[in-house]
This record gives sequence, C-alpha cells and structure tokens, in this order.
Amino acid sequence: MSTPTLNESPVQPESTDTPCCVPAHGEQLLQVEEAELLAARFKALGDPNRLRILSIVFSNETAETCVCDLSEPLGLKQPTVSHHLKILVDAGILHREKRGVWAYFSVIPGALESLGSSLLPKN
Repeated sequence: MSTPTLNESPVQPESTDTPCCVPAHGEQLLQVEEAELLAARFKALGDPNRLRILSIVFSNETAETCVCDLSEPLGLKQPTVSHHLKILVDAGILHREKRGVWAYFSVIPGALESLGSSLLPKN
C-alpha cells in the first residue's frame, strides 16, 4: 500500500448504499424546552461554590442542610450563599423548605441523574 503524494488523490473506498451522514430522527432530538431546562441546570452547576454546596448537602446524614450551616465551610458571607442556593433552587436541583427562621435544602430526587440520561439516545 502506498501513501498518496500531494498530486495524487487518495483511493476512495467502494460505494455503499448507506449515506455517510445519517439524518437524526425527530423523536431522538432534544426539544427546545428540554434543552433550556438542561442548560439552566448545567449553568447552575458551572460554579465551584455551587458544586461545593451540593457536596455538603449530599454528605449530610439527613440528606438536607440548613442554610445556617453553609457559610462557614464555604468561607462565604450569608448573602452570597443565599444567592447560590437560589440559583440551584431555580434550576430545579435543590428543594427549599422553610422551618421557622431557617431554610433547609435537599437535592431533588433524580434532578442530577436526569442530566446525563437526557443527552443519551432514546430507544
């Protein structure tokens, strides 16, 4: 087998009946609304402080964390922590439950798992 030079065209494989670019099937395409939801969730996860918040919430034995327990381990002021929590709640990743003067946060079941599975082909 020889390597083609600059003046030679490479040998083309024999033609097949299969097109080189297979069109996507409509039912497998990500719909606009679903793509917007996924983008919001991925964007919410795109900040190191928010990932650390999720790590703290996941590591809590009760699977929920009081907002009062986040400032110190994160090294952030309370308003900044609240800002990050709001983004995670608005993205549908965290659930907020108010109890008296404190808010408790937990991960919405399936919210993170759905990120990867939404991008996989549907059978």
